[in-house]
Amino acid sequence: MDETASTAPKTPRRRRAPLVLLVLLLVAAAAAAAWWHFAPRRADLAVQVAALQGQVENLEHGVARTRANTDTFRARLDDGDKVDASVRQQLLSLGQRVQLAEDAVANLADRRLAGHDALALDEAELLLTLGDERYSLFHDAPTTIAAYRLADAALAEVDDAAFSTVRQSIAGEIVALNDLHAADPQSLVARLSRLRAQVPELARAGSLPPPAPAAADASMFARLFGAFVRVSHDTGTARAQTEVRDISLARDLVALDLRAAQAAALARNDAGFRTAVAEARTQTVVAFDAQAPQTAAVLQELDALAQVQLAPPAPAVLGTALRELRNLRATHALAAAKAAVKHDEAKK
Repeated sequence: MDETASTAPKTPRRRRAPLVLLVLLLVAAAAAAAWWHFAPRRADLAVQVAALQGQVENLEHGVARTRANTDTFRARLDDGDKVDASVRQQLLSLGQRVQLAEDAVANLADRRLAGHDALALDEAELLLTLGDERYSLFHDAPTTIAAYRLADAALAEVDDAAFSTVRQSIAGEIVALNDLHAADPQSLVARLSRLRAQVPELARAGSLPPPAPAAADASMFARLFGAFVRVSHDTGTARAQTEVRDISLARDLVALDLRAAQAAALARNDAGFRTAVAEARTQTVVAFDAQAPQTAAVLQELDALAQVQLAPPAPAVLGTALRELRNLRATHALAAAKAAVKHDEAKK
């Protein structure tokens, strides 16, 4: 029994030995195959490793530079923050200065507007006064209308709407002045000049009136020398003019009356103009042939000139705008004075 037990396990051991050898051979073959497969690539791997090491070193240098740049940028950012803070403070101070400047400019603008309005009102009042005086002294409606229009333009520049009523009054006065239809002095002067040109061509009357007889109670000395020398007073009347014996002198007298009428027309002296025209007509009737067509035409023209209204009376509304303007200015000045007093009391 012992021999059988001792021989029984020896058989599997012998069978396992070839299996172990086979496994070893397979392992050796696999190792050889692996060596054969990977052995040629070791040089490439070394090169790749060296390249990777170089790249890693380059990356390390790049990272170092990046860190240095980052530190520089951070320093610059810190400097920028400091500069921004200082700039912000400067902007705040500039904003305050700009606000102060705007307030000052606003105050100056208010003062300028107030001064501008006062100047425009002064100009308008002066022009209205000049227009009224112009018509009162010379009855010059066109010049008065021109002054009123300039005053209206000056009031148009005033921002206060309260003065719009004054402009309405000015418009009413301009309409009233246009409705007067006063004669134009220049046209009258031209008509009188044409008459003066016709005087030398007028036909002489058939007989001039005889000289005035000497007074019956005159002394012998007066009668003696009265035949040679006559002394009389020319009162400017038609009776004195009828004593003119020389036709050339009569023409000169008519021309002088027409010149006086021209001067009165330019001065807008209605009474003087009518008197001069009447004297010229009387002298023409006495010294020239009234039946002649040319003399009749001159007399007709003189009659037409006598009907001319050179200086019509001033319209009732003249001066209304000036009174309204002065009243409004006085009211505004009083209101401004009260507001200034209240402001001073509020400050105290």
